[in-house]
Amino acid sequence: MSAGTFTTPAGRMAALARAELTLLSRSKGTLFAAMFVPLVLPFSARSAAKEMDLAAAGLSVGTVVLPAALGVSLLFAVYTTLVGVFVARREELVLKRLRTGELRDLEILTGSAMPAVATAFVQSAVLAVGCAVLLDLDAPRAPLYTVVGYLLGLVMCTALAAVTSGVSRSTESAQVTTMPFVLLSLIGSGLVVPLEVMPDRLAALCRVLPLTSVVTLLRGGWTGNLSAGEALAALIGVLAWTVAGVLAVRRWFRWEPRR
Repeated sequence: MSAGTFTTPAGRMAALARAELTLLSRSKGTLFAAMFVPLVLPFSARSAAKEMDLAAAGLSVGTVVLPAALGVSLLFAVYTTLVGVFVARREELVLKRLRTGELRDLEILTGSAMPAVATAFVQSAVLAVGCAVLLDLDAPRAPLYTVVGYLLGLVMCTALAAVTSGVSRSTESAQVTTMPFVLLSLIGSGLVVPLEVMPDRLAALCRVLPLTSVVTLLRGGWTGNLSAGEALAALIGVLAWTVAGVLAVRRWFRWEPRR
């Protein structure tokens, strides 16, 4: 670097994101899971939704399938992908070397996450357009809920991915350590079976799961049936999990290989 030149945080993160995107494109398995699984799973949700009594809950097939698809995108394009990325870069000593340079810890995590986040954004746009055309789905009636829920979901899933990477010893074990969150979210966060059609006691238990509040805001944004109190409760839920995730990252994220 010549005298008098300097780098900015945005520039450093962009350079790291470009490098990470190159590495991600070379991992065929990770790329497949991130890009195509979220686009396929909604078809299963559509079949299940047709068997439910959605009208009584003020829902339609479209308002069940699209929020579910966006939630699945957060799970696979962001959460599971980033767990693998953080673990792989840690075990390859990439994170350790990055910390010896100008990059700060937050910049390293953010720059590493940017390709996965960008993938999720692209998927969301494709899914929204596809559901609008194929399922005759109208625009969100309360778009603010949808936007806030999705953005907070991105941050929360990134933080939880960083936490999970800390307990993953290798990229192979990361496939196991991600399963509890993925399975609990698929089963109990309203992705396949909306909370509105669950028994009250079961729905109350499922509301405490991390992704449930995100799905509640996404679905409530499309249906417009979410009251101010319900929206506030969902917002508090996702913020609580996000803050807990960030605090856990500060304590348990590992920058050097596990021995």
